Amino acid sequence: MIQDTALAALFQQEDIVKKYKRTFADLLLEYLAQIEVEYVFGVPGGAIEPLFNALARFELQDRNPKLVVARHESGAAFMADGYSRETSRLGVCCATTGPGATNLITGVASAYEDQTPMLVITAQTALNNFAKGSIQDSSSDGIHIMGMFDNCTRYNSLVSHPDQLERKLVKALVSAFHHPRGPVHLSIPLDIFSQELTFTAKTNFNIYEMLLEPKIFDAKAIDKLLKQIMAAKNIVLYLDKGAAPAIDQIMEFAELTNTPIVTPTGGKSLVSSYHPLYYGVFGFAGHSSAHQLLGNDEVDMVIAVGSDFSEFSSGCWDKSLMTSKLVHIDSCTGNFSFSPMAKQHLSGHLATIFSELVNRIFSMTQDGEKLPNNTIVIPELENNYYNLDYLYLPKNITMEDNQPYLVDSNSSFIKPKWFFCEIARFFPDNTRFVADTGNAWAWMTHYLHLKEKNNFRIGIGFAAMAWGIGAAVGTAFGNQASPVVCVTGDGSFLMSGQELTVAVANRLNLIVVVLNDSALGMVKHGQRIGGGEPIGFELPTIDFAKMATAMGANAHVLKTPQDFYNLDIEEICKRKGPTLLDVHIDPEETPPIKSRLQALNRPVIVEK
Repeated sequence: MIQDTALAALFQQEDIVKKYKRTFADLLLEYLAQIEVEYVFGVPGGAIEPLFNALARFELQDRNPKLVVARHESGAAFMADGYSRETSRLGVCCATTGPGATNLITGVASAYEDQTPMLVITAQTALNNFAKGSIQDSSSDGIHIMGMFDNCTRYNSLVSHPDQLERKLVKALVSAFHHPRGPVHLSIPLDIFSQELTFTAKTNFNIYEMLLEPKIFDAKAIDKLLKQIMAAKNIVLYLDKGAAPAIDQIMEFAELTNTPIVTPTGGKSLVSSYHPLYYGVFGFAGHSSAHQLLGNDEVDMVIAVGSDFSEFSSGCWDKSLMTSKLVHIDSCTGNFSFSPMAKQHLSGHLATIFSELVNRIFSMTQDGEKLPNNTIVIPELENNYYNLDYLYLPKNITMEDNQPYLVDSNSSFIKPKWFFCEIARFFPDNTRFVADTGNAWAWMTHYLHLKEKNNFRIGIGFAAMAWGIGAAVGTAFGNQASPVVCVTGDGSFLMSGQELTVAVANRLNLIVVVLNDSALGMVKHGQRIGGGEPIGFELPTIDFAKMATAMGANAHVLKTPQDFYNLDIEEICKRKGPTLLDVHIDPEETPPIKSRLQALNRPVIVEK
């Protein structure tokens, strides 16, 4: 009887679908379904309605992609970014014409800087209304949306005829996944999107095969590199975010050759903080262990993988990294223009390159060849305070405060450095941590030590405030089996905290940590350290726990270490719905941001 009922329901759904015409919006969704996109993040509006109608038809058939309604279009773009990073699938966001499209731009620019594959769909008014002064006209005769997206997308095109849609969509998707990766944009007029298909809504291209990265490499270049590796005395691996697709093969190489590893902030997630070869973060909010390793005169080769050598990716273009010792390996040849001093540039499919290196080195060692020494000793690590196992701190990484656990249990504030050491210890190992722009960057980069790789997310390329909130929601959609912890500042939460209601509506296991110090913290401490005038950083006193409760979330106020220990972390991580932790941090504790001020050519005032 149950089967008969289910079958009847299926036939009813098909009858409902047949009542509606299929449009070019359905064709677009068929392509997204082909590459296993699960969600489209967006905000509805008149001109984008055909796409929402098509999503409704897919919903009736219980097919993906499904719609997630954000509260603001920038939040939708951040969600698509977070979803793509978590799943390695395409992130998709959409908005209506006019202000809907312009609201997306910050999120799209952020994905562009961090090379996150994303399809951005915006609407246009009907073609026959172009240049007539119609409401929200976004054509070249109105608010020129195409021009705005041109410099923050890998492909940007207006679909001006129905016959263009399929081919332009395919070109866009290929552009999103080929190097350099990033967001692509299609702007589609209302009348084209809503035009009825005269053929079955099935795809004419096998787009999945087109998105696969060719496994090419330069055999002669690998021969050259291999000779340098075998002749080197001490090598260091420098792994940036672009190394992510090949991290397993790179780690096999590192372990075979006993090569120590450092990363910039963007590469922090690639390696467990507790891996015996990892010496921490170099550059912004970094560790002295990483700086000492790269600056050691005994190092005669630095192999940098997947780096664009931007300010954050190079420690503000630090001379100990940007030297002739450098070998730059990348899948994006455009990044080579930023490392002209390197003694070798090697491009190709990263996983294949390192697999080839491992195979050749293993064969050579079997024949009696000796590997590089890689026996560098960093003096301050010989008697490292962290060797006390009960501290749960990595033995290879040195921090500004070598005793972050020593806090006053009766303090009326939470010490951030203590908090981030503890939160990593008490949350499950599979927890995803998302750092929002601001002091959360610095505290988490320096003091958050995770046992598992690929559990740290940071939008450091464009540095958009409130990125973390939307990205954490997208991460939670992409992985509903792991808790997601977003750490944001009170300033960022006041910008986009309403996206918490998306997690409420969809019962996502999201934990939002608000660092509450009634200030734009990075601005405040930056002014103090750099000698700027104290202005513009103050925020009113806000009860964020009450805000979260009003939105339907669970909430706790933390003012002392004991408040944190009183939390039932296990219950919070099992909860079907979000939890907000209103963490009152010590407003006077200085974050490790001095390197950022040096990049701004501002003096650093040493506090007495």
